[in-house]
Amino acid sequence: MTYSKKSLGQNFLIDLNIIKKITNQVNIKNKNILEIGPGKGALTNLILKNKPKFLTLIEKDRLLSEELKFKYKKNKFIKIYNQDVLKFDLEKILKKNTIIFGNLPYNISSQILIKILKFKLWPPKYSSLIFMFQKEMADRIIGKFKTSKYGRLSIIANYKLNIFNKFDVSPNCFSPKPKITSTVLFLKPKKKTYNTIKNIDNLEKITLAFFSNKRKMINKSINKIFKNNNKINLLKSINIKSRPSDLSPENYYEITKLFENSQ
Repeated sequence: MTYSKKSLGQNFLIDLNIIKKITNQVNIKNKNILEIGPGKGALTNLILKNKPKFLTLIEKDRLLSEELKFKYKKNKFIKIYNQDVLKFDLEKILKKNTIIFGNLPYNISSQILIKILKFKLWPPKYSSLIFMFQKEMADRIIGKFKTSKYGRLSIIANYKLNIFNKFDVSPNCFSPKPKITSTVLFLKPKKKTYNTIKNIDNLEKITLAFFSNKRKMINKSINKIFKNNNKINLLKSINIKSRPSDLSPENYYEITKLFENSQ
């Protein structure tokens, strides 16, 4: 019987072929690895077989965390934290050029991604992210401009990351079996970001203001955010009759920059 908690969004990956496919995305040997939500350790086992330099595990579930500590108690190159990744200072424990794996809980996957995007140091200490998301969420993260999936999440995520869609994962690869398909994404931090924004919180604020009325023209959102003099500068570069989805990611980065300069 598989132990799982619905409240933690636990669906354990059990398909060895998929696990191998995930670990094959990067060279693990002699690298620092961090795994978010290792569960029972299916992915962890294969990571260890690839001989990483050091492996850090972050597991919120206390019973699973204790099980992992017992399972790997003889391994001196593993550190296990029984912590909620959303409350934990992840950036503080990262070693340079860490590769981060995560079969992320569906209910908090976007929050985890945003947290990692907000690291103070950039380029960050991690070199790449191999994350599994609910397919619908993954489609929103990689949503291209002028497509139906384009929106806040893709604008924010693509500001700091190069994102690659790797493969879909069937519900049959999990226990318990979820009702939806999953997708593995490979995410790599950009060394330089377009039109440098001082604080990504402001990009969140701007995109929220615009996309909260996604079917309406953007002039109301502009009036809420900008004072007259800054509004005039903004209107030189965009059409106020546009809808939020008509603006490119670069437009939103420029708008955010103008907003920051007006504060």
